[in-house]
Amino acid sequence: MKFSIIIPALNEQEGIKNCLSALQPYRDQAEIILVDGGSLDNTLAIASPLVDKVLTSAKGRARQMNVGAKAATGDLLIFLHSDTYLPDHALTLINDSAVWGRFNIRLTGSHWLLPLISQLMNWRSRLTGIATGDQAIFVKKAMFDAVNGYADIALMEDIDLSRRLKKITPPLCLSAKVQSSARRWQTFGVFKMIALMWRCRLGYFLGEKPEVLAQLYQQGRFWLPFKL
Repeated sequence: MKFSIIIPALNEQEGIKNCLSALQPYRDQAEIILVDGGSLDNTLAIASPLVDKVLTSAKGRARQMNVGAKAATGDLLIFLHSDTYLPDHALTLINDSAVWGRFNIRLTGSHWLLPLISQLMNWRSRLTGIATGDQAIFVKKAMFDAVNGYADIALMEDIDLSRRLKKITPPLCLSAKVQSSARRWQTFGVFKMIALMWRCRLGYFLGEKPEVLAQLYQQGRFWLPFKL
């Protein structure tokens, strides 16, 4: 089975080299596709020698990942955030019968609550069958195409995709852990970030516009003074 690892990026010059360098051992089994959303820094120049394809698209993680998926030649797609690292031997852990799934996650950082938060995220995902983008969602290309890929929404595209995929078959929940940066948690504060994530998730399930939720998430706020 051939894999395509798709990485959406935007102004990631500080960390993109480390991310892509960690993927080099997989290049005999997988193509690496970086989809840039209009970076104004040196992301593209740094990334180009370390990937098989460099693509550009309009900004937006869902849009960028859809562009990468369309250009992918692999049988199975792995969507990887630029601040997330796959576990050792990640590709061998995904068996040929897997239709879609995700890895467990470990948030990297010094705060004492991060290991507990990581474990709760993994338990919740296994219980609900909903994967988050930080967990490196993987899916067979034929199935991804059959459900029309990611919805073109500003936030919660991973939740939306999971909900559609799990109606067809439950995810393969791998216990091996990706390591994902807790930079947003440390920027906004761990307790505030917990509340903000639940605020956005609740708003999504209650039908609030993803554009509004994206602004809340990006600004670290719980409400906006206007509606989009």
